[in-house]
Amino acid sequence: MPDRARLTFALTLHDAIAPDRTRNACWSPHSVAGALALTARAARGGTRAELTRLLGDVDAVGVEVDGAEFAVANTLWAADGLPLEEDFLAELADRPGAAVRPAPFRDDPEGARKLINADVAETTRQLIPELLAAGSITDDTVATLVNALYLKCAWTAEFPEHDTADRPFRGAGEVPTMRRTERVRHAHRAGWQAVCLPAHGGVEAVVLLPDDELGGTEGVPEVLDALDWRRVELYLPRLRIGMNASLAEALRRVGVRTLFTPGADLTGLSPDPRLYVDDVVHEAVLRVDEQGFEGAAATAVTMRMVSFTPEDEPALVVRVDRPYLLLVRHAATGAVFFLAQVVEP
Repeated sequence: MPDRARLTFALTLHDAIAPDRTRNACWSPHSVAGALALTARAARGGTRAELTRLLGDVDAVGVEVDGAEFAVANTLWAADGLPLEEDFLAELADRPGAAVRPAPFRDDPEGARKLINADVAETTRQLIPELLAAGSITDDTVATLVNALYLKCAWTAEFPEHDTADRPFRGAGEVPTMRRTERVRHAHRAGWQAVCLPAHGGVEAVVLLPDDELGGTEGVPEVLDALDWRRVELYLPRLRIGMNASLAEALRRVGVRTLFTPGADLTGLSPDPRLYVDDVVHEAVLRVDEQGFEGAAATAVTMRMVSFTPEDEPALVVRVDRPYLLLVRHAATGAVFFLAQVVEP
């Protein structure tokens, strides 16, 4: 049974990240949770409490994805001379793709930025070539925690390419839309239709189509709990979507505030009490076509110092022809790899 805590985290933060339902958005709850979970291990006192309240029981250590291309990296980039706590390094070592690497933040901040970006680009198969923009790393940056992931899955049953055609999508005119008919898990409840599309590696994509306008995420857990098998004729747009954004303001909205102030306590990472988080930068890219889907994401937590400068069954027709949500998750654990808000496919 998928972990409800992972879904709760994803939906809670999505409402803060993408409050404007008239714009596209795409992010990776799995990557953000991985970076924030490590940050929580580095935090103490009230700083840690705010993070753990948001994360709940989400276990960001990792999930097994066999039969698909899947890569994860968890890297701590640290300035020379920054003392690091052994307990935190041991905690980091338990994460998939763990590494601790030096970065010349003080002497060559631009060089440090390029090092981090090149490492992220390698993990994400070049889908995210520049996570950190020019100027985001300065000479008073002392550490950056980075989680990066890449996922490429084929559908267990492909969409026939000859059935793809331009079809109407509310607010976006005609868009290339795929079509296939098969028995899949489906539910219609609490103002949503959900269609679950299985892929290799134990991964599934869940289309969440609202009955009316795309609004909040209330009712999503209920419709996911009601999924059951039936024959569905699904019309689904091809998708290419991406987003690069600071998550600091969204995190403040959901109660993570002390982390971004001089009052932050990150002494679990370093005994130096002056450390605080300057920003949480996130980028995600997701592509969906007839063969399957490919996605990449990366999250960087940058830190500074306060004073350091049945075949005959009638098919139910589901036309995804208006703004919707797309959730890509690990079927067994509920780990949410990607959550996309699609207004213009």
